[in-house]
Amino acid sequence: MSANYMRSFSEGCLRPPTVIGQFHTLFFGSVRMFFLGVLGFAVYGNEALHFSCDPDKREVNLFCYNQFRPITPQVFWALQLVIVLVPGAFFHLYAACKSIKQEDNLQQSFYTLFYIFSVFLRIILEAVAFWLQIQLFGFRVNAIYMCDVGALEKKFNITRCMVPEHFEKTIFLIAMYTFTVITVVLCVAEIFEISCRRLCFLKTR
Repeated sequence: MSANYMRSFSEGCLRPPTVIGQFHTLFFGSVRMFFLGVLGFAVYGNEALHFSCDPDKREVNLFCYNQFRPITPQVFWALQLVIVLVPGAFFHLYAACKSIKQEDNLQQSFYTLFYIFSVFLRIILEAVAFWLQIQLFGFRVNAIYMCDVGALEKKFNITRCMVPEHFEKTIFLIAMYTFTVITVVLCVAEIFEISCRRLCFLKTR
């Protein structure tokens, strides 16, 4: 029986009950994760090694890099992807435990509202992640980062640091913002699709 639950759960996650939801899964699962996993590693993989300050000493470089990157972008975006998947996963897990067929998910009011709530929650989580990304990374990566090294008791409190591949990182930031906006638009469109399908279902009864 547990194998059936897992099969239903995996089918629900991979094949949501709406057309836009299926497109969102394809976009989210393939394009966004591929972009982050492959290109993200290429752009950010060796950033800490090539981040250098004046004076070019290991302790200064590490201190300033930790100040420049409180959290690495790869970790932040990976957490964003996982957290955004949670609401839908809860819905599909509940549907699997109740043995609800995918085609019947949107034909009952309770399950329809539950699914819409999961989509709304997805939108909220994406919006929060969008705001946090702005606070952490901004919209542009400058070539020079002015680091406050006063805590290291240096002669000068401010030192200049070189940020490697700053232009590529700026492009990558804009791309991740774009992906977030696209997924939010898809979520809103999915709610409209659910509403239209629900109205059509009620009219045919």
